[in-house]
Amino acid sequence: MTDNKKEQERAELHRAIWNIANDLRGSVDGWDFKQYVLGMLFYRYISENLTNYINVGECEAGAKDFSYAKLTDEEALQAKEDLVATKGFFILPSELFENVHKRAAGDEDLNETLEKIFKNIETSAQGTNSEEDFKGLFDDMDVNSNKLGGTVAKRNERLVKLMNGVGEMKLGDYKDNTIDAFGDAYEFLMSMYASNAGKSGGEFFTPQEVSELLTQLTLIGKTEVNKVYDPACGSGSLLLKAAKILGKENVRQGFFGQEINITTYNLCRINMFLHDIDYDKFDIAHGDTLTDPLHWDDEPFEVIVSNPPYSIKWDGDNNPLLINDPRFSPAGVLAPKSKADLAFIMHSLAWLATDGTAAIVCFPGVMYRGGAEQKIRKYLIDNNFIDCVIQLPDNLFYGTSIATCIMVMKKSKRENSTLFIDASKEFVKVTNNNKLTAANIEKIIAAYTERNSEDYFAKLVPNADVAAQDYNLSVSTYVEQEDKREKVDITVLNAEIAAIVAKEQFLREEIDKIIAEIEVGA
Repeated sequence: MTDNKKEQERAELHRAIWNIANDLRGSVDGWDFKQYVLGMLFYRYISENLTNYINVGECEAGAKDFSYAKLTDEEALQAKEDLVATKGFFILPSELFENVHKRAAGDEDLNETLEKIFKNIETSAQGTNSEEDFKGLFDDMDVNSNKLGGTVAKRNERLVKLMNGVGEMKLGDYKDNTIDAFGDAYEFLMSMYASNAGKSGGEFFTPQEVSELLTQLTLIGKTEVNKVYDPACGSGSLLLKAAKILGKENVRQGFFGQEINITTYNLCRINMFLHDIDYDKFDIAHGDTLTDPLHWDDEPFEVIVSNPPYSIKWDGDNNPLLINDPRFSPAGVLAPKSKADLAFIMHSLAWLATDGTAAIVCFPGVMYRGGAEQKIRKYLIDNNFIDCVIQLPDNLFYGTSIATCIMVMKKSKRENSTLFIDASKEFVKVTNNNKLTAANIEKIIAAYTERNSEDYFAKLVPNADVAAQDYNLSVSTYVEQEDKREKVDITVLNAEIAAIVAKEQFLREEIDKIIAEIEVGA
């Protein structure tokens, strides 16, 4: 498919989502509305995914006109066990999105119909390997909520509109392999609400270009990796970037993440399915990564990418178990209770494979503050774990205008030095936000790969020099800012001033003469 055709399809898809938003605007709050569209989108996706899987199998076996959607529920039940084993879930033909959509306008109990179907899909995975991946996935799509309307009739009217909107979206034919239209619809919804939901949206969303840069930094020179991990995975966009860049089949053991917010955790699992990642290829956990990490048995990870929450509170030294925790104990000190940023850094380093790379977005304060944070930076530099620090432009993220940094870590470095890159000017302005372009990303990646010093942009600094600066990791300490002010030749300037003063004196004398002549004439 040509890029032009892809862009047309994408624009059409975005218009369709925007139209549903306008249709329901005012009746359902934006951030809640997103859950309903995503839930319905997910329901349509898994219905089509299962149908396509069965139809292709039957077609290959010789039944050219086979259609799973047209089977009776009794006929379909015979294959339930096998389907759950391979796909992780089961949906009866009568409960497929396309069949429910056809009947929706005439179904006075549509809310109950959908509630029952969502429960059945979840129940189909119970007691199997996929149970954890499907549990609670539809929890945020409450079809009986007053947010949808004050009466059952009103709620159903909006559910019909929602089904029509999602049903009419052109999401491509599986055979044409445009499955990522589902993923694209998801990403558009996330960005649409992150941009006007301020922090409540921004905390779930890392802009695509930042995801691209972070992930590329960790994949340089690699065509495949064992697994990818994000300790604060949000809706999973960073994990999926690795799938996009490498190809999901080249992430051999799959995608791992942990998320503390239950709604976002559900979104992340939905996002995995929408991007065609099978249930046995991802493991997303719910809980507090710092105090209750749920992937001890899966570490180490070859690729770690993350945009953890900035300067959140954590237990720190209030919890005596943490100082002896093997993730944090090597530094001899815990990150401050009011600022957990470096706890995420230490956690990521601990779980990083020997030949792996971690790229983490950091709040700028962690690079220069004193106290415990300085001691942790000392540990990181003295053990040569920091590969690079990149200063990003300000105003890149939804919900904060602060200029963030990226810390890149490795356990097996070739030289005992740290690269500093000042990418603060690498952006284009788009409406109220700054944005990294493909050329900006390319320039940063080239500087990171080549590891050469370049005036006003990059500097490779021996770790002994970083120690001499009290382990300050701020890029501005090492990369000089270019002075773009006009250069002035002081000798020439003095001569010009002298000429002006002389001219001024001459004019004064001339004016005095004229005044004297006027006075004499008077």
